[in-house]
Amino acid sequence: MPAVTPAVPLPPPERRVFCNRTLNMRSIRAIGFDMDYTLVHYDERAWEARAYAHVQQLLREQGLPVGELRFDADLFARGLVLDRQLGNIVKANRFGYVTQAAHGTRFLDHETQRKVYSQVWVDLSESRWVFLNTLFSLSEACIYAQLVDLFDQGRLGQGLDYGRLQDLVGDTMNQAHLEGRLKAEIIADPRRFVDLDPDLVPTLRDLRHAGKKLFLATNSEWHYTQPMMAWALGPFLGGGDWRDLFDLVIVQAKKPGFFDGSAPFVEVVDDAGRERPLQGPLRQGVIYRGGNAQLVQEHFGVDGGEILYVGDHVYADVHVSSQIRRWRTALVLRELEHEVVQERAFAGDQAELEARMREKQDLDHEQATLRLALQRLEHGEPLPAAVTGSTAQIQERLRTLRAATEALDQKIVPLARRSGQLGHEHWGPLLRAGSDKSRLARQIERHADVYTSRVSNLQHLTPFGYLRAARGSLPHDEATRG
Repeated sequence: MPAVTPAVPLPPPERRVFCNRTLNMRSIRAIGFDMDYTLVHYDERAWEARAYAHVQQLLREQGLPVGELRFDADLFARGLVLDRQLGNIVKANRFGYVTQAAHGTRFLDHETQRKVYSQVWVDLSESRWVFLNTLFSLSEACIYAQLVDLFDQGRLGQGLDYGRLQDLVGDTMNQAHLEGRLKAEIIADPRRFVDLDPDLVPTLRDLRHAGKKLFLATNSEWHYTQPMMAWALGPFLGGGDWRDLFDLVIVQAKKPGFFDGSAPFVEVVDDAGRERPLQGPLRQGVIYRGGNAQLVQEHFGVDGGEILYVGDHVYADVHVSSQIRRWRTALVLRELEHEVVQERAFAGDQAELEARMREKQDLDHEQATLRLALQRLEHGEPLPAAVTGSTAQIQERLRTLRAATEALDQKIVPLARRSGQLGHEHWGPLLRAGSDKSRLARQIERHADVYTSRVSNLQHLTPFGYLRAARGSLPHDEATRG
């Protein structure tokens, strides 16, 4: 049979769905969605600037000298880790080794970082570390780092340390989210804060028409969920109601407890938020508060492996749902879209960098072998099989190799620096820490079956798609390819 050339091209890489564990969409019978930074994409600079401003005001009311502070969206990134013990913000690789660190807003030089963290591993189960695993963390990280600077200057008074500072910032951030003024500001001017995606409604309709049950499970309140969903979806519905796209709408789900708890569902009666106890079985068109994942499974009559849950929070959306419920999971990484575009543009330079590093590896290997040869000559032992010559000849060859290595480093350094700035000028690629995977990448590969930059990328996968996990890379792969 002659080969068939595919006539439908793949989407550009930045719009693809990337697979950690094989996923057959035909076996998925129900799909759940988080709302914030999942179905509703915020302009994180605008949103986090207002979150920062509200936290700043609350801290001023507590008497802290924060009036001159300003939000800097470029200081930090998702996937970093707060060190409550030392007042640092660090990036770690998959093994927990720190590869970059800042004390407050000041980056540590390599030697200082090595002294501080050479015997320290980032273990996210320890209370010392706070994982910044959503875009909502950008404002929190910024103001925490700035408070560390003020603390070091002796401007915050007595009774605080780096850990208590983090408690203060976290509690104040929660207060800003809960008190309502911040969300009221977003509701009043959604155009300023929400990036609309015209592909989202067709994607959800494709899934429904293919027989998938769709549900929304968000921690946001109904008075916030309704206007945000109406703004994000309404312009593309042709006059319809966004709620018609979903078989269940659940607000104030209280994730991650939603996945292992037994809280009952309560019906939200109207937009004023009045409630009543659950009336009969769950049904479409009714807004529910609270509840639990087990009741959702029973309502749809599906096993955990037949549900795909899509969210942006590595722990509350993906980790817990996969570990406790055995639901299939998809993580939304909005920043990935920009980062993949940058990586594609840098691909030629990246290939050159990798080729130069292979040259350096060969030079390093020869120099190490020649040093061994000199050591053996000193002790009257046979030379390594690949080495010939006198002591003087070997030393001359070493001088030549050192000069070649220095010249090669002059080519490698600028390429490596630019490679390390892809995605984020200061912290580099989201899922890499140097040449290794980042701690965030490790969390994603452990708990997310697939990841992507936006929900509407599922339209390219289609409800009938089959994603196969790539063959995992191992250090010896390159050697076996010759």
